[in-house]
Amino acid sequence: MSRTASATLFWRLFLLNALVFVAGAGVLIFSPATVSAPVAVTEMSVLSVGLALMLVINAILLRISLRPLDGLTALMQRVDLLQPGERYAVRGSGDVAYLIRTFNDMLDRLETERAASNAHALAAQEGERHRIAQELHDEIGQGLTAVLLGLKRTVDRAPDELRDELRAVQETIRATLDEVRQVARRLRPGVLDDLGLISAMNALATDFTEASEVPVTRRLDQQLPIMSKVAELVLYRVTQESLTNIARHAAASEVELSLARERNKVLLRITDDGRGLNGAIDGVGIRGMRERALLIGADLTLGPRPTGGTELRLVVPTESERG
Repeated sequence: MSRTASATLFWRLFLLNALVFVAGAGVLIFSPATVSAPVAVTEMSVLSVGLALMLVINAILLRISLRPLDGLTALMQRVDLLQPGERYAVRGSGDVAYLIRTFNDMLDRLETERAASNAHALAAQEGERHRIAQELHDEIGQGLTAVLLGLKRTVDRAPDELRDELRAVQETIRATLDEVRQVARRLRPGVLDDLGLISAMNALATDFTEASEVPVTRRLDQQLPIMSKVAELVLYRVTQESLTNIARHAAASEVELSLARERNKVLLRITDDGRGLNGAIDGVGIRGMRERALLIGADLTLGPRPTGGTELRLVVPTESERG
């Protein structure tokens, strides 16, 4: 229901009640049941003032009764399932209160269903990434390695005039093999499984600096609380996506990556001194980060820094707090 529709409902109810009041006043004025006939000027004045007073009181009561619809309309216009938890306060027990409670219950169901579908979708996505990374490593990577070995034997037996060209081809294949391995590593964070979250974060920062030549100041707490594998994967993927966005869009000269314990939560903070968001809407990457945050009940905020650039904060509850 838009604001115009709410106003239209108000005026419909008001005019209907006004029509009833005017008809009642007309009956009193022109029927034989009037106080005097013909109607005296003083009686007409009293009836007119009474009618006006009833209309004003009616308008005030209707406005009070329908005011919650304005707030509910504003909530409908700004609600976003990727930023859950916002509800309109219910007061009273009338029809409007029942409507608000029904809308809040609908949001509860939608957020629950969205969270469940996100969990299935992200699990399928990670499974597909794992499969593709495995195929890149086992098939394409091993195939290119075999080609390199064959070329090495060919170079050793080739005439002198062909060796430089063959070595150039050899270097191209070696560079392609390195790129395939990097893609496989981005798709499946083996370092996360093998060496843990801190090592995986360091690897992301190193890869980012090598690719963009932008230094990363790291503040990584070595004494983090125990987290689930899913929470660690979400932290890794959000960091990966954030650094990718900075490299593509921020034109930053410095980045800070912080991962620390705050009471019963883990705080991931990534800042840069780039051009900032400049009012840009959330793209696919940012919405993907929000969906991952919802998966583990984390709170993700993304906004401008006071000194320029962008700040990302991801607050992840630990297993004990979630329990």
